[in-house]
Amino acid sequence: MDIREYIINDVEPLELKDSVQHAKKIFQQLTFSHMPVMDGELYVGCVSETDAHCFEAGQSLTDVKYAFDVFMVREDTHWLDVLEAFAQHNSNVMPVLDEKNKYLGYYELKDIMQHFSDSPFLYESGAVIVIEKGSTDYSFSEIAQIVESNDSKIFGFFVSNYRDHISEITLKISPANVNAVLQTFRRYSYDVVSAAEDDSYLDALKERSDYLDKYLNI
Repeated sequence: MDIREYIINDVEPLELKDSVQHAKKIFQQLTFSHMPVMDGELYVGCVSETDAHCFEAGQSLTDVKYAFDVFMVREDTHWLDVLEAFAQHNSNVMPVLDEKNKYLGYYELKDIMQHFSDSPFLYESGAVIVIEKGSTDYSFSEIAQIVESNDSKIFGFFVSNYRDHISEITLKISPANVNAVLQTFRRYSYDVVSAAEDDSYLDALKERSDYLDKYLNI
């Protein structure tokens, strides 16, 4: 599903020449965790609300550029990867750039979460599996191959937690051949944290993802 319709420009990004005091005023008016910062036409990163309140009001954003968080997604990034980026950077704003690195606007987490709530991940009957593996040792393509090789269908998956270089991946699959899917994950050295039937999957999702628990209210 295409989420580019959710790219918005209601709030102008900050400029490097802006003062920290100006950034503080913007954060007081909004509920954003971060604000994109531009150097002319060039996106240079995001300043966080937490950092902004720690800086001296008389400083310029150029003076505190070292503290910027540099993250973004492309306009064609899949919505599950966008959701993962929100979680990785603990942000509720995600800058969007095109293939030439032109700033297009930003996503708000609440909009992507609404898209998430409307997806088959939530409304299709199935089972939710939570697995773990080293963050450099897995791939989404491998996970999909494991599920589909056991004649099951994958409705969606995303990184629901990250700690000590271990990624936790939550996925929802069709109810067919769940045990075979679990056995195959173990053969591929995935740790199976839990496997829940459809009637309990939302509770498991909230319990195992502190980040999404703050925003998912369905």
